[in-house]
Amino acid sequence: MTNQPKLSFYGGPWASFLPILSFVIVAIYVATALEEATIQGMWVGILGGLLGTFLLAKDKSLYSETIMKGMASKVAIAPVAAWIFAGIFATVLRSSGLVDGILWAAYHTGATGTVFVAVSFMASALFATAAGTGFGTIAAGMGVLYPAGVLLGADPFLMAGAIVGGGAFGDNLAPISDTTISSAASQNTDIGGVVRSRLRYSLTAGAITLVLLVVFSLLSKGSSVGVPYEQLADHMDPKGLIMLIPALAAIYVAMKKGDVIFATTIGILLGMLVAVVSGLNTLEAFVSVKDGALINGVAGWMADLSILVLLLAGGIRLMLDGGGSDRLINLLKGMVNSPRGAEASSAGLSLFLSSMMSINAPAILAVGLSYAKPVGEKFGLHPYRRANIIDSMACTLVYSLPWSAALLFASGLSFKAAESFEGVPALTPIEMTPWIIYAWVLLVVMTFSIITGWGRRFADEKSDTELALEKQANEEEAALAKQSFEQNAKA
Repeated sequence: MTNQPKLSFYGGPWASFLPILSFVIVAIYVATALEEATIQGMWVGILGGLLGTFLLAKDKSLYSETIMKGMASKVAIAPVAAWIFAGIFATVLRSSGLVDGILWAAYHTGATGTVFVAVSFMASALFATAAGTGFGTIAAGMGVLYPAGVLLGADPFLMAGAIVGGGAFGDNLAPISDTTISSAASQNTDIGGVVRSRLRYSLTAGAITLVLLVVFSLLSKGSSVGVPYEQLADHMDPKGLIMLIPALAAIYVAMKKGDVIFATTIGILLGMLVAVVSGLNTLEAFVSVKDGALINGVAGWMADLSILVLLLAGGIRLMLDGGGSDRLINLLKGMVNSPRGAEASSAGLSLFLSSMMSINAPAILAVGLSYAKPVGEKFGLHPYRRANIIDSMACTLVYSLPWSAALLFASGLSFKAAESFEGVPALTPIEMTPWIIYAWVLLVVMTFSIITGWGRRFADEKSDTELALEKQANEEEAALAKQSFEQNAKA
């Protein structure tokens, strides 16, 4: 066997952090200093970092191959593919009147303002848990629920927070989510047990979030559009509810298949068919090469974000192959001397790397395999506990920081909604950051859990389910022994 060449830099492994650090610095500047944050402005950060790191690479050809490997990886391509199909699906539904139908139904049932915010969070959380995709949920929610809620008097920031937060909930909990699969696989344990043990954290954070959304909504003045019928008449049409057929079909397929691209493709095709047959839209409106739904679903922020994620994937691969993440992980290994320290350091690494990378699955795998597993095993922590900590922490700031892919995506969709509906505001990522309540609450819940030991389990401990099954087995064994004794006594 021949040894594979190792990517190395002048300045050592820490130099491999340069592309991601450059991206974060420029992203913070774009998000806070400019009047309008643009994804293209953030390209400068990651591109500058990649170009600068090229000069530090000892093997320039290997450097190029590493970037290509990162950009061609499933980690990079999977979200881009999901965004493309989810974006088109949301555009098909929105352009065919589903928002108008939801507005009509919500207005005539009284589900306006605060009620609509609460329902949007629960619906988004349910869809994300069923489909296993936070970004697919954001596409559908920001494309349909966001404009409908604002037109019904809901606060736009709370609407965005409810939708993105619901996506984070499902990303963290769904059995088919890439984060759940990554966290369980990295700890060499089963997904079912991980999900069951995670419920206490997710449901606690979800319940607190729902209460806070309602309280903040009641305290807010709502949207500037208002609820009066006169302002909504042009946007209400019960016929638009027909478009619930493809929407519900896509949800059903997503639950059955666990494949967001498969589900949204079914939704796109069925949505186009239903819209054309019912007269809500025309085939030309979908396939026009100038401004059809197929183009509008991908153009603008969606395409810009896809390019950004591909560039980020190249930078992430440099950091992983160049030894930067390993150096950071090894630095902490010798500083941990207790189970709480093992949990806190694993949580901190997962939080830090996912925040820098702007996507969470690679961070979970990097921390889980090389740090959380060996260090957690050293102190006897249960695999479920280790998986829950690195997964949950990676689903917090990655959904609420202004340079995160999730908020950039949601912001782009809010701009599209603003173009389609008068009075619906376009939101920048930094404006949304404080209102992704679920992400902030989950961060507090997990921090509390680590500090107090709530939910901490050790490898030699049995779960409540295991203890209950063992008790049931003992009772059945005792009953059989008693029955056998009585039969023998009669004999």
